[in-house]
Amino acid sequence: MINHILVTGGTGKTGRHVAKHLRAKGLIPRIATRSPKDENEVRFQWQDSTTFDDAFRGIQAIYLVAPTDTLDTMGAMQPGLEAAIRAGVKRFVLLSASSIEEGGPMMGAVHAWLRGNAPEWTVLRPAWFMQNFSEGQHLAPILEDSAIYTATQDGCIGFIDAEDIASCAATLLTAPRVENTDYILTGPEAISYDAVAEIFARRLGRAVKHKRLTQEAIAQRFLDLGFPKSYANTLAAMDDAIVGGSEDRITGEVRALTDREPISVDTFVERNVNIWKN
Repeated sequence: MINHILVTGGTGKTGRHVAKHLRAKGLIPRIATRSPKDENEVRFQWQDSTTFDDAFRGIQAIYLVAPTDTLDTMGAMQPGLEAAIRAGVKRFVLLSASSIEEGGPMMGAVHAWLRGNAPEWTVLRPAWFMQNFSEGQHLAPILEDSAIYTATQDGCIGFIDAEDIASCAATLLTAPRVENTDYILTGPEAISYDAVAEIFARRLGRAVKHKRLTQEAIAQRFLDLGFPKSYANTLAAMDDAIVGGSEDRITGEVRALTDREPISVDTFVERNVNIWKN
């Protein structure tokens, strides 16, 4: 089993859960973060080459989380990826997204680079995170407006819990071998935001509505929230793609990789219900 593992984004939405799952296997992962706080954390930034040596020294496998402050993901990550291979890292597990194909924008370009350059690699392409409701862009509107704002209309999504993504990642980081392929990860059902709002209403005991916006209106909303214009437009376009069925699917990859079923949105809301109580 591979046991010298670096987790980039190690304190973030999925990275902290990956680290937890690795510790449950008896391992002590090295946590890459901008501001390390203990001996198992190391200072790391993709755009700062002075952080590479300490981060990659002795590492066999890396969980790759792209930087969030640029859309040029490949440009930001390539020097670090090349440094990791020079340092002897053999396996890379990249967090991408179900909406991003190999060779596409952002993580899609990294996906293609791994195929051509990494000795061992896997790309995880999860559907939209359930954590978008508990710690992402939907949290404040649920708390303040009892509303979820999207431009997805009746489109359905196989929402997935970050815990299930992390469990898959930990399996692939430590397995004796990997297939050099990508996995589309979903929850157990593909449902609309109308259905999600109904789950929240039932679990919270108050009205929660899905507010249907146009693509232009949701892009403006992201701008008002402080997102860069290019990123706001990209997110709005993803909502419009959902209208056309881009995320209306479920797969069995979580069960295949972890030997257990992914949790549903209803179970996620039930387990975390106190987050949205006010």
